[in-house]
Amino acid sequence: MLRIGAHMSVAGGVSLAVDRAELHGCEALQIFAKNASQWKGKPLDRDEIRRFRRRVAETGIGPVVSHASYLINLATRSPALREQSIAAFVDELERAHALALLGVVIHPGTCTEGPDEEGLALIAAGLRTALKAHPRRKTMVLLEHTAGQGRSLGHRFEHLAAIIGALDGSPRVGVCLDTCHLVSAGYDIVSAEGYARTFADFDRLVGIDRLRAFHANDSKKPCGSRVDRHEHIGRGCLGLEPFARILHDERFAGLPMMIETAKLPSRGRADQIVLDPLDAENLGTLRRLRDSPPPRRRA
Repeated sequence: MLRIGAHMSVAGGVSLAVDRAELHGCEALQIFAKNASQWKGKPLDRDEIRRFRRRVAETGIGPVVSHASYLINLATRSPALREQSIAAFVDELERAHALALLGVVIHPGTCTEGPDEEGLALIAAGLRTALKAHPRRKTMVLLEHTAGQGRSLGHRFEHLAAIIGALDGSPRVGVCLDTCHLVSAGYDIVSAEGYARTFADFDRLVGIDRLRAFHANDSKKPCGSRVDRHEHIGRGCLGLEPFARILHDERFAGLPMMIETAKLPSRGRADQIVLDPLDAENLGTLRRLRDSPPPRRRA
């Protein structure tokens, strides 16, 4: 069975994300290890690191991953932005190592000029530099398959395969698949035939063994729209059946499946640990699908 979880806020301290995850019954967790909208974050407090790691062990929540800053663009041709992006990603890997996370989820990058192939080469070179900064560590890079908005790269399985190939198939590079992004990018996982074809193509081009995590999000936009708009589970263009298929797919047993759906606006102190009814609803929906009989295979 997949391990169901969510992206949780680190407001008030990174360890409080584990408390929030426990309150919501999460089995897996994603966090921001720093402010995702800023280049630099304050250093992680040592006591917070210890409490985070202790709480993860106490609750049994895992795998735990972080999501890299949205500012990072490893496909840029701008020397200044490229240097800044690589340095920021090295910092993300260092934070993930300190917190003993499985890895860091990152959007591959946006090609601002030139052909896609050159952008993919730039991404691979940037990742190689970041991984070489601490070659003995095991913290993984988790390339997130994207929706394909604008000139963002990573929306085709061929893009992910090219990046991994340029890194000589490094065992420290895995993939995170987002259900909303798959459909938006044109991969039909809604129909049984499309689902089978999508994961056959992924296995052929990238390899199922590279898959380390799922983001569970429905989509406000239809298949092939190349627009990234998350919707609550079962309320969008995917419906419930694709999530049920994934949750019952033996190839994905043990992988984390984490929601990134909208939460209610926060109120009160940053360190409050309160149940978010929208998270509770989405997580409950996934649990019910997992605990129900698998979808019938059509003749």
